[in-house]
Amino acid sequence: MPLALLALAIGAFGIGTTEFVIMGVLPQVANDFGVSIPTAGWLVTGYALGVVLGAPLLTVLGTKVSRKKMLMFLMALFVIGNALSAAAPVFGVMLIGRVVASLAHGAFFGIGSVVAADLVAPEKKASAISLMFMGLTIANIVGVPGGTYIGQAAGWRITFVGVAALGIVGFLGVARLVPDMGRPETDNIRGEFAAFRNVQVWLAMAMTVLGYGGVFAAITYITPMMTEAAGYTEGAVTWLLVLFGVGMFVGNLLGGRFADRALMPMLFTSLGALALALLLFTATAHDKVLAAITLTLIGALGFSTVPPLQKWVLDQASAAPTLASAANIGAFNLGNALAAWLGGLVIAAGLGYTAPNWVGALLSGAALVLSFLAAFLDRRTRTRAPAGVVTASEKAGQAPAGLAH
Repeated sequence: MPLALLALAIGAFGIGTTEFVIMGVLPQVANDFGVSIPTAGWLVTGYALGVVLGAPLLTVLGTKVSRKKMLMFLMALFVIGNALSAAAPVFGVMLIGRVVASLAHGAFFGIGSVVAADLVAPEKKASAISLMFMGLTIANIVGVPGGTYIGQAAGWRITFVGVAALGIVGFLGVARLVPDMGRPETDNIRGEFAAFRNVQVWLAMAMTVLGYGGVFAAITYITPMMTEAAGYTEGAVTWLLVLFGVGMFVGNLLGGRFADRALMPMLFTSLGALALALLLFTATAHDKVLAAITLTLIGALGFSTVPPLQKWVLDQASAAPTLASAANIGAFNLGNALAAWLGGLVIAAGLGYTAPNWVGALLSGAALVLSFLAAFLDRRTRTRAPAGVVTASEKAGQAPAGLAH
């Protein structure tokens, strides 16, 4: 695999760390600024909303420059946002810093997915995408626990200084290792939006919202679930999240590898197994050993859907993939917000801390239904296509110039 994928993975590692590490240092941040925990929670919500809005906005603005230059700009924006958070004199300034950093998130993964796929032969595209996302999964194994420990030992500001430093490394890596592929083939706003005329793009984003949202229905409330239902101490939750991160890492690699061989069957299997695992978690969450095993499994199954979903979007929007790819990254965060809200509703209704698990199972099950619909429509399109006409899925499987073997 090209070394450029390493640079993309480093950037993904920094972004993944800053997204989730705030949860580990939230009490310290709230205490320093003299705000309540719910108020400090806006640092999480504001980041998620920034990803949803920033992904399409910055991607559209970046259509006039090369993808390499845009990736460098996004890493610079990421550094500025985290540096602002680290130096924030008041809570409002830190919230601004979080939003600034989040603007880089969706566009980086969206544009980075296109770049990663273009660096390799067609039959390796999903694997290349998974290698970039590997940085995000490793962040949950190393970056988030490490950043939480540093924040608790030396202060949360040092954590964000370290994250900003990771952004600088990512910027230098992109500048040195990512080749300049020129401007996107479709370098106008109208051309990028044309991809959304394809119902398959919308189906893919709906699958993303519901499928990965199912994971966040459970993981958002993992601390009270594990302490109240399974009987773990609060300190043990950090290591449970490491297990979840290990599952994400393995699932990401397997999802990329098998999606290259059979994309839709891989998606069917992942979403179906994820819905089942979430449903089982309502029972296994009451046992320490079974809870740890199930949590790891949910991480693996949940993230095994990411490479195939992202590749499906690229395939269906092959003529202008950049905006659609970035919008799908925003869909992940929209799913996170939706699932967290629904999970909170069932807890508030008095159904217990394990109730979000069956909410997640329903969401993932709905995504599975949509995946069957997407496969049916794709098969019908290919069947009805006149002789000599290449469909979006078939076109995506053809090797671009310079990559055919």
